Amino acid sequence: MKVLPFKIPKTKNIGLIYQEDKASIFYDKLHQHEEIQICIIIQGEGTLIVGDTINEYKSDDILVIGSNIPHVFKSDISNCKESFMISLFFTEKSFGDDFFTFDDFKEITGFFKKSQSGCKLLSNQQKVKEIFSSLKKASNLERFISLLKIIKHINNSKTSPLADFIYPKNYSDNEGKRMRDVLDFTIHNYEKNISLSVIASKANMTPNAFCKYFKQRTNKTFFTFLNELRVEHACKLLTTNNNLSISEIAFQCGFSNLSNFNRKFKEVKKTTPSKYKTFKD
Repeated sequence: MKVLPFKIPKTKNIGLIYQEDKASIFYDKLHQHEEIQICIIIQGEGTLIVGDTINEYKSDDILVIGSNIPHVFKSDISNCKESFMISLFFTEKSFGDDFFTFDDFKEITGFFKKSQSGCKLLSNQQKVKEIFSSLKKASNLERFISLLKIIKHINNSKTSPLADFIYPKNYSDNEGKRMRDVLDFTIHNYEKNISLSVIASKANMTPNAFCKYFKQRTNKTFFTFLNELRVEHACKLLTTNNNLSISEIAFQCGFSNLSNFNRKFKEVKKTTPSKYKTFKD
């Protein structure tokens, strides 16, 4: 199976794909697909990387991932042994080249703008959740009607973007494998001391070439990305593990000293680790 691009399995002449993913972890390789994905996390939690941005996901989150946006779910099996997600996949042309361009759909054009960087639903979650709960036993026509209702709710809801920057070109298979290998290694080794030469070797590039390559495709340096990943894991420990001190969390997440951790944490979260912990508590 090619990791990038990723093909959504579908039956011929079906424009809307309903899919359930239920396993110990979600598909954890960097991938992109032509279809827009609207999904609800029924069970599970972990890290979601969309484009250039690291996010957390948890049960009851409702997410939109736009067409051809590279993304990867990294499930956290330490807190949740099973992951369950329901998704709807479709493109703007699934129901005809001009379908969503008709004046009938002017009121939902905001949804497609939101999907371009991906988004997380911050209001009307219960309404959308109820619609998702009816999809399993619904007919194809009923699912299509439900899709329009979901799109309308998301269009009219408060949302937060999942990515700040999206590389404007689709990844080739070779590029996809290269970025997948880089992200896989980083996700599994973020707590270690990762040198530029080591991470560049994962992409089969020289350090200078890798720096330019990564910056062009994510709009940030590799070490900015690495520190953001470390901070996201630190946030999880700050809110779930009261037995660890802040300095212990810093070292567990790959920071060599507390002052550097505090500085990088504030850069990413705009607050200090201690204030973040107090606020979340």
